[in-house]
Amino acid sequence: MKKDTFITGLFSGILLSAVLGVGIAYTAPDAMPPLNELPQLVRPPRLKEDVSFAGEALPMNIDTRERMEKELLVNSYYHTSTILAIKNAPRFFPMIERILKEEGVPDDFKYLAVAESNLSNGSSGAGAKGLWQFLKGTAGDFGLEVNAEVEERFHYEKSTRAAARFIKHLYQRTGSWVNAAAAYNMGLANLNKALDAQSEKSFFDLNVNDETSRYVFRIVALKEILLKPQAFGFYVDEDQKYAPFKGLKEVTITSPVVSLSELAHQHGLTYRMLKYYNPWLIDAKLTAKDKKYTILVPE
Repeated sequence: MKKDTFITGLFSGILLSAVLGVGIAYTAPDAMPPLNELPQLVRPPRLKEDVSFAGEALPMNIDTRERMEKELLVNSYYHTSTILAIKNAPRFFPMIERILKEEGVPDDFKYLAVAESNLSNGSSGAGAKGLWQFLKGTAGDFGLEVNAEVEERFHYEKSTRAAARFIKHLYQRTGSWVNAAAAYNMGLANLNKALDAQSEKSFFDLNVNDETSRYVFRIVALKEILLKPQAFGFYVDEDQKYAPFKGLKEVTITSPVVSLSELAHQHGLTYRMLKYYNPWLIDAKLTAKDKKYTILVPE
């Protein structure tokens, strides 16, 4: 009985010490700061009166204004995605701008790549891939190689060149850069079918599915935000943005490569970094005969 009493007392003492220890280790603040010391300003962005895409003005009627305001609001408060776009833009925009200019495509189409992929080499559930989210068939139509070892939808420059030519093709068929952007999303045949069925000439006047209905407005919203991010509450320091790849040289591969890992090590790279600079290499080897490939490695 005494032994039980001793154990009970000992346990109570340990428990009391633990409680006191917690009290000593953590001291609660005297009081939470008043709410007026933690101000939070949340307001919708104000829409400009003169909004355009690729030189074509957006009609500001009650319908288009509300659709445009919605996309500005969504992308202004979709913080993670929009911040990543702001960080990625300095890395990819110079290359995209150069190729669009060379191909005679308006500069505003660089924002289409932001809307499609947020400037990352992603894949969609529908099988679209890369910065420009090409489907496999369209990629092949515009000269991109897609097989078990090579995925040029992930090749930054080649996919951008193909996208520019595709967009120019859509413009030639539609006569409007806005309609070309809509066709990029919904397909040229579907766009023409909808225009004919509804006896309309412009994407803005079409009653189509929600994704396509929002598409061009989303591109324009991203354009407005990326042009003046601070006006929408985004403050990203220059040293936090991703710079273009520098200090790289081109190496031409003229014969099959059994091991890309060995090739990487020959150029002072890890296998991972070889894939980082050349994401279009999707296998561990490159065995096509009678073909030349150009890879990027550090100088």
